[in-house]
Amino acid sequence: MRLDKAGGAEGPLISGIVGRGFRVDDGVYEGLLITPERADGWTPPALAELTLEALAPVLALDPLPEFLILGTGSRMLRPSPALVAALEAKGVGVEPMDSRAAARAWGVLRAELRWIAAALYPLD
Repeated sequence: MRLDKAGGAEGPLISGIVGRGFRVDDGVYEGLLITPERADGWTPPALAELTLEALAPVLALDPLPEFLILGTGSRMLRPSPALVAALEAKGVGVEPMDSRAAARAWGVLRAELRWIAAALYPLD
């Protein structure tokens, strides 16, 4: 699936979905941590075991992101209440959705120049 580049967006953009992963610039990543500044491959733990430490690269943004788009794979799953509470204690909201929807949302929100981050689990 190809995603069109949103007008006005800056930084790395997700341009398509390839197999289990996401095309960003010249790379394809099965798991992806992405911020307005960079995109990195990510090997995430099981969703139930996801911690702030696993999200450290996106939480290193200065200022912190408005919220985290959490792409949970092929279907939308809820992260643990403890993770949501820990992120909210830092002032970062969490928007869980399936990873395809998360990839599309990234482009739309970055076109609006929203200061966000995303963590996308691979598609199964």
